[in-house]
Amino acid sequence: MTVRLDYEPYDLGGMTWEDAEEAIPDADFVVLPTGSVEQHSLHLPVTVDTLRAESLSRELVEAAPDRDLSMVRLPTLPYGYSEHHMNYAGTVTLSSDTYQRVIEDIGESIAEHGAERLAIVNCHGGNNAPLTLAADRIQRDHGVKTSLVHWTNFARDRLEERFGDEWGHAGDHETSVIELFYPDLVKTEKKEPQVRKARFEARKYTYFDDITEQGGRGDPTQSDPEFLEEVVAETTDIILSALKSDIEQE
Repeated sequence: MTVRLDYEPYDLGGMTWEDAEEAIPDADFVVLPTGSVEQHSLHLPVTVDTLRAESLSRELVEAAPDRDLSMVRLPTLPYGYSEHHMNYAGTVTLSSDTYQRVIEDIGESIAEHGAERLAIVNCHGGNNAPLTLAADRIQRDHGVKTSLVHWTNFARDRLEERFGDEWGHAGDHETSVIELFYPDLVKTEKKEPQVRKARFEARKYTYFDDITEQGGRGDPTQSDPEFLEEVVAETTDIILSALKSDIEQE
């Protein structure tokens, strides 16, 4: 499932308004996990990025007290900006303007309830541009300090060390994550090296099927969920260190 309903005490989704009235202003960060609903080749479900956002943000918030940080986690936003995957069935996209506005509205809402900081934990690269613009507006218009945490960027060195530089969409890395957290959703018999159709030097591809045959990149047969478990723990610590450092510099 894309949004768990077995809420923990830090989940806004399980709070009453009286709980939220106290929890939001007291939190060091309100955390918004962001994903997408888009094709992920032949072996992974369309909710990969949303499932990653759900699980990886949970890891982050649960480890936060070890860094003396308190966090309130918003429900995971399942839809993102995925227009470049629309040639594959199952993809559901918001327009970039709509997506930016949704994020801004969420920021405005939590500002009304006394939030001081927002950490957006993003697990879909297509969201980055509208999220950056939305973060600017949330900070400037509503006074909520906003951190944009694209999870993969904080793990990039370790991922490249193990998988090289072709571990992207639906490849070695993402397959490993889903095998770690949701193994029943992986169609193991459909895992195969992804065929790259083009490598543009300057041009931006129009749709993702310009550059890939099955819908992914890399080689999902090289997935390694045990290695990813280590990376998740390390990356969680790196992200929390960065957030803590930012607070100390305010």
